[in-house]
Amino acid sequence: MPQTPSLVAMFDSGTINRNLYQSKEEVCSELYFQDNNLLSGSLEALIQHLVPSVDYYPDRTYIFTFLLSSRLFIQPFELMAKVCHVCVEQQRLNDPGTDKSHIRKIAPKILQLLTEWTETFPCDFRDERMMRNLKDTAHHVTHGDEMYRKNVQQIIQNLIRKLAALSQYEELIAKINAQSADRMAILKSKPQSIQRDIISVCSDPYTLAQQLTHIELERLHYIGPEEFVQAFVQKNPLDNNENCFGDKKKTQNLEAYVEWFNRLSYLVATEICMPVKKKHRARIIEFFIDVARECFNIGNFNSLMAIISGMNMSPVSRLKKTWAKVKTAKFDILEHQMDPSSNFYNYRTALRGAAQRSLTAHSSREKIVIPFCSLLIKDIYFLNEGCTSRLTNGHINFEKFWELAKQVSEFMAWKQVECPFEKDRKILHYVQTAPIFSEDGLYLASYENESPENHIEKDRWKSLRSALLGRV
Repeated sequence: MPQTPSLVAMFDSGTINRNLYQSKEEVCSELYFQDNNLLSGSLEALIQHLVPSVDYYPDRTYIFTFLLSSRLFIQPFELMAKVCHVCVEQQRLNDPGTDKSHIRKIAPKILQLLTEWTETFPCDFRDERMMRNLKDTAHHVTHGDEMYRKNVQQIIQNLIRKLAALSQYEELIAKINAQSADRMAILKSKPQSIQRDIISVCSDPYTLAQQLTHIELERLHYIGPEEFVQAFVQKNPLDNNENCFGDKKKTQNLEAYVEWFNRLSYLVATEICMPVKKKHRARIIEFFIDVARECFNIGNFNSLMAIISGMNMSPVSRLKKTWAKVKTAKFDILEHQMDPSSNFYNYRTALRGAAQRSLTAHSSREKIVIPFCSLLIKDIYFLNEGCTSRLTNGHINFEKFWELAKQVSEFMAWKQVECPFEKDRKILHYVQTAPIFSEDGLYLASYENESPENHIEKDRWKSLRSALLGRV
């Protein structure tokens, strides 16, 4: 199967062929084209348009777009069953009189479609019904022909390997999350157990930026494209089956990635608020400014934004005496780049620049583009909310889904980049598991370091000391 970046190139090209082969006369009345672009169609017609025939194979952009968006209307296992039914009926594969040469013309095309589906959306096949339908479809198409039996085995083996790697990753993330803890609870029980800080583990900001990029790319790699759409799929309130559209497992890697962003923000704030000495706090702020700047240079915008978010948290920003000792010129530049005004115009400009650099890159380092994930999710959410999925005539609004697929396919290219930096397991372990303060813990540490400035802060300080430290 061709790599996904070629799919991105197709979406980006002005002459995109949006699978406009209109040779299937039986479905043309149910598909609406304008200027040779597919704009809408009934679900049944769009399914038929997905199924290859002897003289037809759907365009890759159509396959990706339809498989991505169809889950808003039909569950993947149902879609696979319909694809199998259309193929068997259309090609008369159950007819004992069907010529073997005819089967050998259609079988490779169906197997290619199944390969694209399993390669791009492997999580669809975590459903046993889906696996059953995959095997049924392959059996119907190949009639057990030895020539294709090995092809089918290869498709299934590759799929099982992908799913095993995914499960292994998810177990690892669960284990890492279990190791992380609230710093305040540990401070109360074992005050000497967490004397380390980030600089004692990694004193070089460039190295830390590289290790953060390792974490980002690994976590990006396991997010399926369907998770962006699955997040919008509403469970049918009339359906009591829990394993339905609303299955949280279908978006768990995307959610884990958002949680990682939050953890990094809180880690930054914790590292700054923890030291008792003002000079030490200022040094850590300057250290993280250098880390953030290197993340920007690498193209790691997600870590960059998490670091800035951590430094802008109220418990950190209120430390005026600490900030007075910091050279903030570099931080001001970074904040300007990540300024949310005008719908993050500066960031979007920088992202386009990094994306352009990635397309013409000669090294793995130049290929790195790690978008600010929360904004990407928000963009896709507003695209989904801002356009209707069904038109008044009942047709599916495919114009909307071309745009959705274009955004997701770009992400697909970025997540496939290999990290060129050497791993440092000690740093990776610290960043992902070091105990962090909760929001209350951050405020308490902030007030302990620089006294409250008004009655509201004083009251909160007293309340936090009582609640978290057991002191009046």
